[in-house]
Amino acid sequence: MKKLLFFLPVLLLIGAGCSTATPRTASQTSTSINQGEVKEFVMQSYYSPEKKAAAFSLKEMVVKKGDRVRVKVTDTFGMHNFVIDEYGISQETPLNQETVIEFTADKAGEFVYYCSKPGHRASGQWGTLKVTE
Repeated sequence: MKKLLFFLPVLLLIGAGCSTATPRTASQTSTSINQGEVKEFVMQSYYSPEKKAAAFSLKEMVVKKGDRVRVKVTDTFGMHNFVIDEYGISQETPLNQETVIEFTADKAGEFVYYCSKPGHRASGQWGTLKVTE
């Protein structure tokens, strides 16, 4: 019984220390690798029947010129793709699968990313990639 009374507070302290961790919910991360910065963005691509509109969950990505960019897109409802004309990117995003798109942001400016499926861009499925000097 004495051993239980000793170990119970120890276990509670360990458990309390573990429970203070905050789950990672950010949609942007940055990782340093040998070639420079990798900026990672995570978003969902979906169609909302209630709003009768397609959308990306992330409306803006900001990176520096020269950064390596990694975009992870998961299509959660409907048929979608991910397009950035100025970077020559056009990638299908299969339903319920994470699609990873990687490129180097070698042009400064503001570029629209969008879904090119009929009516999707017009209904709001687009965002802006901002590449700063």
